[in-house]
Amino acid sequence: MANANKEKIDTLKHDTKDTTSELKHRAEAAVEHIRREITGDGMPLGDRIASNVKETVHKTQADIDATKREVRHGVTNADDKV
Repeated sequence: MANANKEKIDTLKHDTKDTTSELKHRAEAAVEHIRREITGDGMPLGDRIASNVKETVHKTQADIDATKREVRHGVTNADDKV
């Protein structure tokens, strides 16, 4: 019984960490997107490319954190979720 409780606590701890990390990465991706929208053509091409890359990296990191949670809970196909 104690082992089952420890597993639940560990799962909750890891889920919380992954959720927090996912939200942080999604917020950082949104900031990059907004920064490009606000600056518009005033942003040099190299900076826009770097901003796009940063946004993509943050979105990918957020997706990885979400996938970790899904795998931990046994979701094999995200399309099956209701």
